[in-house]
Amino acid sequence: MTKEAPRLEKRQQPRFTSQFRSTISGGQGEGQGRTLDLSVGGCMIETDLPVVVGASFECRIYVPGLDWPLRINEAQVRWVKSNTFGIQFTKIQPDEEAKLKQVIARLNEEFKT
Repeated sequence: MTKEAPRLEKRQQPRFTSQFRSTISGGQGEGQGRTLDLSVGGCMIETDLPVVVGASFECRIYVPGLDWPLRINEAQVRWVKSNTFGIQFTKIQPDEEAKLKQVIARLNEEFKT
């Protein structure tokens, strides 16, 4: 039996499991998906929309309890695997970033309980 080598973690912020509806729109088209994990710097989305590494688009994340979705002005695809992909948030307005941090804090509290 062999041990797997530990994976190097490239993320700078902790990520939290989530199940939020999301929409993406940009040069690759428009589509809906599900946010599977979330951090201050990015997230993982599951969708049937084909995307490629390096693509940029706008992303909206529908978080229960918020009056309107979190709006990420620009996100860039960092990796793709089957019907999931990881994005890095590259442009976000300060008020949206503050809301995102509140959502992360709430997820962190839920994780602890």
